[in-house]
Amino acid sequence: MPLGDDLCIGVGFTTSATAKDIVAAVNAVLRGQARIVVLATVTGKAASAALLAAADELNVPIVSFDPDVLGRVRVPSPSTRVEHAIGTASVAEAAAILGSGGGRLVVTKTARDGVTVAAARKVPSSLNNPDDETECE
Repeated sequence: MPLGDDLCIGVGFTTSATAKDIVAAVNAVLRGQARIVVLATVTGKAASAALLAAADELNVPIVSFDPDVLGRVRVPSPSTRVEHAIGTASVAEAAAILGSGGGRLVVTKTARDGVTVAAARKVPSSLNNPDDETECE
């Protein structure tokens, strides 16, 4: 992935995952090669203390999406286990795509220590539609 990319990171995690686990998973995937502009996840995880602390440490906002919205996104690595657990076959990949404004996945889901992350390239804001709420800010 080219240096200077602005990326939206989709994050799914177990209840036992810590902020340290989330930050380590994000950093392991990026290896300092891009700028994170947002963490995206499923609505039920957005207020998690671990995610809030990780976002604070990474100095990025959190956006979230309902499972039915995530479930409408086509992803390369759906999970029937996740679908049965929370109602969508993808959290990390779908949230990254939605959080980026429909950007292309540059990192498919990668799991470690109870955390799954994926990254999508942020879609540049449109000059014709400055109120586009789907882009990362």
